[in-house]
Amino acid sequence: MRAGILIIATAAGMAALADTAAAEDKEPTAIVAIGGATEWALPGPTSFGPSVSVEFTPIRNWLEIEIGAATMLRRGVTEFETDLLFKMPFTLSDTMEFMVGAGPSWSYTRQEGTKWGATFAFELMVWPGPERKLGWFIEPTYTINQDSEKSLGVSVGLLIAIP
Repeated sequence: MRAGILIIATAAGMAALADTAAAEDKEPTAIVAIGGATEWALPGPTSFGPSVSVEFTPIRNWLEIEIGAATMLRRGVTEFETDLLFKMPFTLSDTMEFMVGAGPSWSYTRQEGTKWGATFAFELMVWPGPERKLGWFIEPTYTINQDSEKSLGVSVGLLIAIP
């Protein structure tokens, strides 16, 4: 979990340097997402837990980078997950945005050790007002790891824009 916090802190620092034109377009420097996640192993157990991520835009209308971490809990096992997703944004309206992305992921449990893999994600962001200060998101994911273990997941939560 400490590694996840370090990664998110690094992302926040990178976001501060990302896009100087953001202030002109009312585009936030970064977006923090806080919520809950669930994951279904295919086949296997279901896990639940909190998730947090930081997203920033290095290339407006082309690339958004999300660095996230989650602690997934299931009977007798705690799994720490992090991912780095590269997303293509599609603006649906002033208050809705859809993204498609992929990137590497890492997970750790005491029982299984460290595993790496790839995550594929879709994200819908909804901002109730055009000022885009607070909103909500839903992000379904598909992950496959080095041992060919597959899982489906979904995260839902609150979006907080960092000016």
